[in-house]
Amino acid sequence: MAGASPQRDLTVGPVGKTLFAFAVPSLGVNILQSMNGSINAIWVGRILGEEALAATSNAGMIMFLSFASLFGFSMAATILIGQAVGRGDTVAVRRTVGSAVGMFAAAGLATAVLGWVFAPNVLRALATPADAFPLALAYSRVIFLGMPFSFLGILLSSALRGTGDSVTPLRVTLLNVVLDAGLNPILIMGLGPIPAMGIAGSALATLVAGLVSMTLLIWQIYRRDLSIRLRGRELAWLRPSRAYVVPIIAMGFPMGLSMIVMAGSSLVMIGLVNREGVDTAAAFGVMNQLWSYAQMPAVAVGGAVSAMVAQNIGAGQWSRVGKIAWAGCGINLLMTATLILLITLLDQPLLGLFLTHESPAIPIAVHMNHIIGWSFLLMGVSMVLVSVVRANGAVMAPLLMLIFSAIICRLGFGFAFHPIYGADAIWWAFAVGAFISMAQSVAYYRFGKWRSLKPRIPASAPTPIAEPG
Repeated sequence: MAGASPQRDLTVGPVGKTLFAFAVPSLGVNILQSMNGSINAIWVGRILGEEALAATSNAGMIMFLSFASLFGFSMAATILIGQAVGRGDTVAVRRTVGSAVGMFAAAGLATAVLGWVFAPNVLRALATPADAFPLALAYSRVIFLGMPFSFLGILLSSALRGTGDSVTPLRVTLLNVVLDAGLNPILIMGLGPIPAMGIAGSALATLVAGLVSMTLLIWQIYRRDLSIRLRGRELAWLRPSRAYVVPIIAMGFPMGLSMIVMAGSSLVMIGLVNREGVDTAAAFGVMNQLWSYAQMPAVAVGGAVSAMVAQNIGAGQWSRVGKIAWAGCGINLLMTATLILLITLLDQPLLGLFLTHESPAIPIAVHMNHIIGWSFLLMGVSMVLVSVVRANGAVMAPLLMLIFSAIICRLGFGFAFHPIYGADAIWWAFAVGAFISMAQSVAYYRFGKWRSLKPRIPASAPTPIAEPG
């Protein structure tokens, strides 16, 4: 990991080339994280069986809710740090990081304690099957112990992206995946003096990998003397300051709530899908696995756009903001269209990885992909434009637009036409929701008042951010 710092000034250079180079490592992080979950599931399923796999799935739902709420606050920190970096305000960068680290450390510790105590109650509320309950409890409790490390790792990676560094998070994620995947079979089955821990071993592997990668991330920040490090008297800034905490919460809560709204809307749609029988449910589940990869470019490009726009707004380079927005849409459309085309052309062999070739779920999956698949292009445009307006602190309008498109329009369409058109109404509901979401996003980007919002954190005396030594 030696070499020059991968921090970059996102306010200069060709917009498209800079954005693409910044977004690709973030896409790599998303792919690695998805692969890590799949590899761990393979180890657990093959070594410990179906009950253990069900246990990790139920515990995973709890983790998803924890990280979904965290996502908004980490994105808020990224944006605020990016704006401060753009205007050359080193003090504001470090004070934002300090307050955020203090917040996330406290949240991680609270989550670990509450998770350990109330894990049985949450698992019962999720109706975890009796056979899987003891395994799910053991797994979730160990995972909860690792929450402080996970929370801080997510925050520091987001902070680095705010400074223009998307390469270091990729390197650390690669290490995390290698450690987690490698330790899983060792700790599950035991090796030499290491005892067999069963499903708790899988959770411990995740905890150890998170701790090691977070430690390495901190070491890299200080070794390179990056702009987000704190030293000496600056360590007092780890005590959260109202001036920095309030903007993080004010921006982060609506963004975290957006994740929960999307998840809740999807769960309701799954309920509709399940009414169509086991073959349709299986087809939808498999397609979701494939579609998750098609959505990764939008997530990566959206995050890159948010950090890049934040820096340019901080630097007063408003003439570049529009170029970043449309370059982000173009890059995302190209990436997403390529993946959707591959999924569509190779649908039979891809589905054959999950289902037998004679499965009645395959033609159902092919049909739903023809309707839903291309809607991810529209959703990607929405995500990029929403990332642009959020970079200037506009977070309530995107939340309200999401509620309208995902709940009122998508669910409304699905429930209204399901009695008439059956499963096709569900598939078209996704497409309708995506179109309305895109139309709203384009309209708000073009005509909304998001450009007139004022900075949310106080400006310090401008201090050039030193290059790493």
